[in-house]
Amino acid sequence: MLRVNGLFKSFGGKPALHDVSFEVKRGEIHGLLGHNGAGKSTTLGIILGMVEPDRGRAHIGGVCVQEDHAGALRQVGAIFESPAFYDYLSGWENLRILAGFSGRFDEKAARDVVERVGLTKRIRSKVGSYSHGMRQRLALAQALLPEPQVLLLDEPTDGLDPEGIKWFRDFILGLRRERGMTVLFNSHLLAEVEQMCDRVTILKEGRLIHAGSLEDLRGEAPVYEVSLEPWHEARTFLELNGAQVISPGRIALPPDADPAVIVAALVGCGIRVSAFSPVRRSLEDLYLEISANPTAAATA
Repeated sequence: MLRVNGLFKSFGGKPALHDVSFEVKRGEIHGLLGHNGAGKSTTLGIILGMVEPDRGRAHIGGVCVQEDHAGALRQVGAIFESPAFYDYLSGWENLRILAGFSGRFDEKAARDVVERVGLTKRIRSKVGSYSHGMRQRLALAQALLPEPQVLLLDEPTDGLDPEGIKWFRDFILGLRRERGMTVLFNSHLLAEVEQMCDRVTILKEGRLIHAGSLEDLRGEAPVYEVSLEPWHEARTFLELNGAQVISPGRIALPPDADPAVIVAALVGCGIRVSAFSPVRRSLEDLYLEISANPTAAATA
C-alpha cells in the first residue's frame, strides 16, 4: 500500500537519509522508530510530499508522490508535526475550514467522525479551550474526514496521559479491524508500538537498520537471563559452545542447544549457576540492542 525506494536527503550538506527503502502492506499497522535525528520526520515529510528527496521515490497505492502529488495524497490522512488550528474558532469551524482547503465539507461525515473520536460534546467550543488530548482528537478527526485508505501519524501520543494513550491505541486498532485501515506512525513509546504494530522499520542516523516483524527482529536464538560465577570462566565456556553473550547476565543459545545440558556442563566445570531462565525480549530490549550494534540487525 505504501512503499519508499532508495530515499536520499541532505540538509545543508548534512545527510538526513541514506538509501532508505521499506514497504507498508495494506491493512497493517507499521511503526517507524529511531532516535531523535534518525530521519523519521524527514521520511514522513517525503511521503507527504512536503520534503523533496535528493534521490528516491515514495508510492502510495501505486501512485508516485513525486510525480502525482495530488493523486497520491488523495488516499492519505495525516497528523504531521504539531497540529495547527485557529484557537479563536470552534472545533467544528476548524474542521469546516481545513476540510475546505482540500475538498468539499460533508457535514454528516464530519458529525460521524467527531462522534467517533469522542468530541461531540465539545466540538462547538473554541479550540483555545481544548486540552492537549482534545486537540489530538480533533487532529485525528481532520485526518479521517477524507475517508483515507492510509493514515500517517507523527508522534500522535506525544504528551498524552496514560488514559489518552490507551484510548489512541484502542482507536487505531479499531480502525484497522473495522475498516482495514493502513497505518504508519512514529513514536518513542516502544511499549505502545509493540502492542499495536505488525511490523516496524528502524532508522539510525538516516540509515535503515531493520524492516520487518518483531519476530524477525527477535530471531530464532532463545535468550536466557543467567547468574553465573565466576563470570569470566562462564563466558569463555559459553562462547566456546556457540552461545552469544548479549550483555553480562543475558545470553542467546543456538536454536538446537539444550539448556539443561548447558547448565549441567557449567556445573561440571565448577561454575556456580544461580539463575538460568528464558526471557522474551521486549521491543525496547531489541531496539536498544540493534541501535548499539546495527550490523547484527536483519534488514529484510
